[in-house]
Amino acid sequence: MNMYKHELSAYRKSLFGWISALVGISILMMSMFPTFSKDAGAFVALLSNMPDAVLAAMGIHMETITSVLGFYGYIFVYILLGGAIQAMLLGTTILSKEVRDKTADFLLTKPVTRQAIVSSKLLAALTSLAVTNIIYMAAACLITALVSESAFSLKLLILATLPLFFVQLIFFATGLLVSVIWPKMRTVLPVSLGVVFAFFLIGALGATTGDDKLRLLTPFKYFDTSYIVEHSSYESLYLFITIAWVILATALSYIIYMKRDVHAV
Repeated sequence: MNMYKHELSAYRKSLFGWISALVGISILMMSMFPTFSKDAGAFVALLSNMPDAVLAAMGIHMETITSVLGFYGYIFVYILLGGAIQAMLLGTTILSKEVRDKTADFLLTKPVTRQAIVSSKLLAALTSLAVTNIIYMAAACLITALVSESAFSLKLLILATLPLFFVQLIFFATGLLVSVIWPKMRTVLPVSLGVVFAFFLIGALGATTGDDKLRLLTPFKYFDTSYIVEHSSYESLYLFITIAWVILATALSYIIYMKRDVHAV
């Protein structure tokens, strides 16, 4: 419990910063919707002149872009990107920082098991991600209600926002696995950004080419907002892949960390 509280305290400043950034992006971009909705015809005409591949890469769906939920789906692409970076950084940091700071051997001399160490750090990180999502979701609902002049489904908005947590779990588990495979990385930022943007570019490429095989490779395309709004549900295949990805990456991280040698300073 002490380790859990310590980890939460250590993430406090960065947690506040990420929540502020995600909410700030949402406020900035959703504040454009009233102006957009008043001149929707002109904007749609402008967008219709753009190639379909470009629109797909940007996450713009012409059928729904004029509705508040369709517009939210467009900006949510960038919310996912920010949330993925937060989760990836958190995943690569929680275990590797002990190696970088040369405190791993000291930590393991304490009367706690390796499993307890990983579990405490994991729980603290998941708590941080949960807090991020709860506050962001509340803010997104409030912002959408303020900018929308017509009624919208709160249930659909919540369903469209929940994928932020799912995608963050994927990148957190991926970052955790990277950190135990490569514990001596000097800095986590280039690695984290490289992985996240690689997946993001794969998603953009898949959307541009219409190749569903590429969609399987990137979490950014597992939860399509237009599909969620239309069907009030998630695509079962990608939900299954998400669950399997998170469980497998987390389990491998535990196994590798339990068996890994920790060199003394």
